[in-house]
Amino acid sequence: MPQLTVSPQDKPLQNGLLLSITPETAGWSYVGFEIYRLEVGQKLRQATGDQEVCLVLLSGKAHVTTADNSWTNIGSRMSVFEQTPPYSVYVPNENRFEVEATTVLELAVCKAPGRGNHVSRLIAPGAVGVEVRGNGNTQRFIHNILPEQEPADSLLVVEVFTPEGHWSSYPPHKHDRDALPHESLLEETYYFRVQPDQGFAIQRVYTDDRSLDEAFAVKDGQAVLVPKGYHPVSAPPGYDVYYLNVMAGPTRKWKFHNDPEHEWITGK
Repeated sequence: MPQLTVSPQDKPLQNGLLLSITPETAGWSYVGFEIYRLEVGQKLRQATGDQEVCLVLLSGKAHVTTADNSWTNIGSRMSVFEQTPPYSVYVPNENRFEVEATTVLELAVCKAPGRGNHVSRLIAPGAVGVEVRGNGNTQRFIHNILPEQEPADSLLVVEVFTPEGHWSSYPPHKHDRDALPHESLLEETYYFRVQPDQGFAIQRVYTDDRSLDEAFAVKDGQAVLVPKGYHPVSAPPGYDVYYLNVMAGPTRKWKFHNDPEHEWITGK
C-alpha cells in the first residue's frame, strides 16, 4: 500500500505546485488532489481531460476563466481560519480553466472522473451549506462545498474546522464498501492546515481486522490518504485544525458506517 501521508514541496514548483496526489501515486482509482501557491499575477492553466474539477480558493483572490464562463476577482478570505465559506468553481470534464492570482493565493484543485453532464459554475460562499456537528469536545464546523445534493458526476468536497482539544470525523466511521444503501465506497483525501502552524493534528486510519492500523502526527500543509477504514482526527490543545476533504467513488453518495465498538458514543 502506498504511504498514507503526503508532504508539500519545500517551496512551490515553477507553476506554483506545492502538493500532488494522483490515482497512480495513491494506488486507487478516483481521487486526484493538488495544492498550488500562486503569487500576484501568476497564472495556472489546465485542461480537465476526462476529469471534473472543483477549484477551491482556500485563501486569497483570483480571476477564474473556463471554456464557458469567467469570474473576476473572486475570493473572500485571506486565511482558512477565518472560518467563512470559500469561493469555489466547478469545471466539468473536457473543459479547461485558467486561474490568475490577484493576491497571494492558496488554491486546491480537486479531481475525479467526469461524464460530461454539467457546465462550469461558481460556488459562492452563500451557496455553501454551513452546519455544526457533534457537541462538547466532538463539536466541529462544516462547510459543504460540493455535497451530493449539488450537481457533479463524482466529486464530493467539504471542509471542516476542529477547535483545539476537539475530535472530528468522530465517532470513527468508514465508507469503503460498495454496499448501498448501507455503505458507499469512497476514496478520501484530508488536506490539513494547523494554527499556530508549528502544531500538528493526530489522525488514525484503521480497519476492523487491523490489517491497516496507523496513526499520524500530521503537520500543517500535509495530506493524508484514506483508501479504506476508519479515520478519526484529533486537534491537540492549543492548536486549531482545518482540513479539506475530497471524496469520490463508483457512486456519488456519502453513506458511512460507524465503528461498532464506538457507536455507543452517538447516544450519549
